[in-house]
Amino acid sequence: MFDTSKWHIPFMKYRRLALGISCALMVLSLGLVVAKGLNLSVDYTGGILLQVEFPAAVEVGQVREALAGVGQGQATIQAYSDRGVIVRFQSQSGENRKQVLGALNQRFGKVQVLRLETVGPVVGEELRQQAFVALILALGGILAYMAFRFQFRFGMAAVLSLLHDAILMIGVYSLTGKEVGVSFIAAILTVVGYSLNDSIVVLDRVRENWKDLRGKGIVDLVDLSINQTLSRTINTSLTTLLPVLAMYFLGGEVISNFAFAFLVGITVGTYSSIYIASAVVAEWYLRSPKY
Repeated sequence: MFDTSKWHIPFMKYRRLALGISCALMVLSLGLVVAKGLNLSVDYTGGILLQVEFPAAVEVGQVREALAGVGQGQATIQAYSDRGVIVRFQSQSGENRKQVLGALNQRFGKVQVLRLETVGPVVGEELRQQAFVALILALGGILAYMAFRFQFRFGMAAVLSLLHDAILMIGVYSLTGKEVGVSFIAAILTVVGYSLNDSIVVLDRVRENWKDLRGKGIVDLVDLSINQTLSRTINTSLTTLLPVLAMYFLGGEVISNFAFAFLVGITVGTYSSIYIASAVVAEWYLRSPKY
């Protein structure tokens, strides 16, 4: 494990550059979402999810050709093994489902249906709203706790850090085209808790050092606090990454999707606890007439 107790890395020397890059990435992420959109699963759009296994190995292109013959060439097709795929298409029609299965059976022989889910558009809309409300309530609760436990400025810094993490995660999903489903929302809320814990550790050390090193400049004080807690940050991130990597490479399709979001979240969360939460606190106090 890493021991950083004697490190003196001047993180805050580059705080404005880091904040500028982060702002640019957030704008880029939001731009991607507006321009490209998100690959929403049937959980949020409404439709049919069909998981099937074929008698022999198939290619995704072959499956798409078969579906194009029944008007479902735009369906989302995801291979999870050489003989299995998950097909998602925006239709609640039982007739369309029969046509899809018929086309697959005709092209590849008798297929085995492992999973069949149908989500209506009203349910999808409700799930989107509930996911948004859950995220807002989480951020509001965090701000209230941090303002009560520390200071309002610390709370705002933590919330801005979490917003940064969530926006970048959404941007990565828009860029990669990975499916946004219920597991993605679960991953975001998990990362919010993980990143918050990391930020609280750093900000709590800032508060403790404030009492003992009152005469020290805010930049030096924040740098000292980050270096003192850096070993904990690195060790926690590495020990978390190992099982998440195993989930991503060895888990199934649903687990790997969650793990991908968690991998992105751990990376940006570790970064934001140092260069967003701490940098915002430092800049805020530099612009304040009183510490």
